[in-house]
Parts: sequence; structure tokens; C-alpha cells
Amino acid sequence: MSLFNALANGLSRIGLNIGARNKSYDNAMSLLHDVDVPTKKATFAMACFWAPDALFGTTPGVIRTRVGYAGGTKEGPTYRSLGDHTESIDIDFDPSAVTFAKLLDIFWKNHDPTARTTKQYTSLIFYHDDEQKKLAEQTLKEQEGKHTSPIVTQIIPAGTFWDAEDYHQKYRLQQHDWLMKAIGMKCGPKLKTSHVAARLNGYVVGRGGVAQFEGDIARLGLSDEVSDFVRKLCIKYENAGPFC
Repeated sequence: MSLFNALANGLSRIGLNIGARNKSYDNAMSLLHDVDVPTKKATFAMACFWAPDALFGTTPGVIRTRVGYAGGTKEGPTYRSLGDHTESIDIDFDPSAVTFAKLLDIFWKNHDPTARTTKQYTSLIFYHDDEQKKLAEQTLKEQEGKHTSPIVTQIIPAGTFWDAEDYHQKYRLQQHDWLMKAIGMKCGPKLKTSHVAARLNGYVVGRGGVAQFEGDIARLGLSDEVSDFVRKLCIKYENAGPFC
């Protein structure tokens, strides 16, 4: 008998039941935080980074996401001292499950590449190899034929990606204290690597849709309570479109 079970049995004799705590512990342990598959990177800037974090987090084949600052020269940028950097999203994806071309398609369809904004919110594609550069340039030419206004999107090599502050990571998920606790998460580095956090960060604002969410419940190891909570939010916001 384990020490935990022995303690539980002892407490039960005096009228204390910690079964609920044990169940919560088991649920947290079963959640799919880490996915061990070969991945490639994709890095984009498409206005505010909260919306693409939710969008790509629920994209099939995407394993991890993190938001941060890229494209500039300032060392150690922060949200309050950004310098010449742009809000960006860094994606680890499984190339056997989703292609870079598909991610590019999502990029183009979910922001306005003609919007003239400050450097903080401009449109960028950061390529990690020659193949990504070629595909990005090809899609840029295709997009130029679809817009009457000039496209401002630039295609540049990926450089240093500076992680944004912890409170920006999985921002939509962090708005739900109960849910964060239910999946054993807190504001910190784990939010940048957890697969289930990436998924739920999108589902709570309707990204991916409720049908995809239903198919993800068992794979992610979600409890009935967590599933019910997230399902209601996913249904509520499913047709709202990306927003920051």
C-alpha cells in the first residue's frame, strides 16, 4: 500500500475523505501537456499576438505555441520597451500532420495584410529555411492578385525570438482561473510548452469549433468538468471570428 493510500485510509476512519483530491490529482497527471514528435518551426506576425496564439493553438498538427517579439535589433525587448520589434507567434508543428503551406494559408486568411500599422503590429513571415522562403514568396504573389491595396507583408529570415512576458502566454486561457487550476497550470514557463494549454487557449474563444473540440477531449485527457466548462465557451464564441 502506498503512503498516500495508507494516509487516505487512516483519515477515512475518522470521517475525512480525500478521494476528490486524489481524483483531481489523477486528472492532472493524465493531461496531454507534452507531445514527443519531430517538429519544425513557423513564425509569423499578424497584428496583436493574442488572436493568432488562439488560432494556431487549435490548428491540427500544431504542437506548441509561444508569443513574443521578433524582427528587430533591440536586445531584450519587453512589451513596454519593444524597440523596433513586432508582436509575433512562434509555432512548433508536426510536418507529418500539417504542412507549412497550410499554415501560410491560415496566416493570409486571418489578418489584413494591407493594413498600415505601427511596427509593433505589422505583417511579417519569418522563414526558417529556403523551402519556407520559396513558399512564402509564392503565396505573397498570389495574394497581390487578390487585393486592391498594396500588401505590406514582408518576408524576412527568422532571427532571435524574444519570449513575451508570462502574462501574455495563452492569454485567453489565463482569463479563466478555475480552468487554469483544473488543468494544473499557473502563469509561468509551462504555458509555452504545454500542448493541452495551447489547445484550450483556442477552444475557450471558439477557435477550432465545438466539433473538433469534442474529438479532442479524450486525446487531451480532459475531465468531464473541464470538458463541460470549455464546451460552453467554445459554443458561445465559435462564430465570433479572431479577436484580441
